[in-house]
Amino acid sequence: MTELKRTPLFTMYKEHGAKTIDFGGWDLPVQFSSIKDEHEAVRTKAGLFDVSHMGEVEVKGEGALDFLQKLMTNDVSKIVDGQAQYTAMCYENGGTVDDLLIYRKSKENFLLVINASNIEKDMKWMTQHLTEKVTIENISDHTAQLAIQGPAAESILQKSTSFDLSTIRFFRFADQVDIEGMKALVSRTGYTGEDGFELYCAAEDAPNLWKLLLDKGKADGLIPCGLGARDTLRFEARLPLYGQELTEEISPLEAGIGFAVKVNKEADFIGKEALKKQKEDGLKRKLVGIEMIEKGIPRTGYDVFAKDELIGFVTSGTQSPTLKKNVGLAVIDLEYSTMDVEVEVQIRKKKLKAKVVPTPFYKKS
Repeated sequence: MTELKRTPLFTMYKEHGAKTIDFGGWDLPVQFSSIKDEHEAVRTKAGLFDVSHMGEVEVKGEGALDFLQKLMTNDVSKIVDGQAQYTAMCYENGGTVDDLLIYRKSKENFLLVINASNIEKDMKWMTQHLTEKVTIENISDHTAQLAIQGPAAESILQKSTSFDLSTIRFFRFADQVDIEGMKALVSRTGYTGEDGFELYCAAEDAPNLWKLLLDKGKADGLIPCGLGARDTLRFEARLPLYGQELTEEISPLEAGIGFAVKVNKEADFIGKEALKKQKEDGLKRKLVGIEMIEKGIPRTGYDVFAKDELIGFVTSGTQSPTLKKNVGLAVIDLEYSTMDVEVEVQIRKKKLKAKVVPTPFYKKS
């Protein structure tokens, strides 16, 4: 048996009673208290996540921008220093290699944040397409990432730094922010549908930063959160998870992240022609929200039917902690994707009624 990888914060888990699981080869906390409590804390107060399993890659050099323009579906030339951008990398056929964040530090210095399970694959893909005057370096092993999310996130983090966090707008960041002697890249981004920050620091600083934030945030209701709540939060906000809503077979357009696909950008990118064709011909299937009418939870991989015909499959589903309803995301044939259309989800041996509903299931007020 291969040994599971651990983040720099692994020793902290025990102190908070974490229950850990094997998540793509990583030993990570699924919950500290309960998924429900952690979910609610993020929606109403604040939660702290260890996201150090994510991959960080530096792209540097004179040709960095051109290199990224060739690989990314979004228009990287549109972002300025101190700005982040959500994008995808695609195969020639339009299928998804990964979805990721790009941070522009300067015209010749970018930080890419990629999915943990894709680090090796993405590095191979980028190396394969490397152009002149560009260097790429995987700095994941000596970088930690913490995410503080929720309505109270800013006021809690502000207690530990003299940097005015209100100046960091959504999808903007500040580098080398001093947090009680520790340096971090502080980014106003997240994966929960709430306001908050993602902090990138040196791996050796992570345990102290974790303790500091929990200490400063205790009075405001900040609690440590695991992967379970991270998943229900991102799901309610309709944020895609690679391997479920996005795969080698599911294109960014089918997954509903067309805003990150710029087929009209001047630069040619891998998959541009296939995605352009998908757009012009019209999608044959798309990602929709479904709500169960009959009792049952639509889980990942369950088949979806209409009039006894197989029309798609569930990518993610759960009982929404906020809505208290059994809902799911499903990739289904376009003709059944209109609101309120009735479909059936195969749950064990039964086909149970559901209907197409609007997404996101949750939007912060």
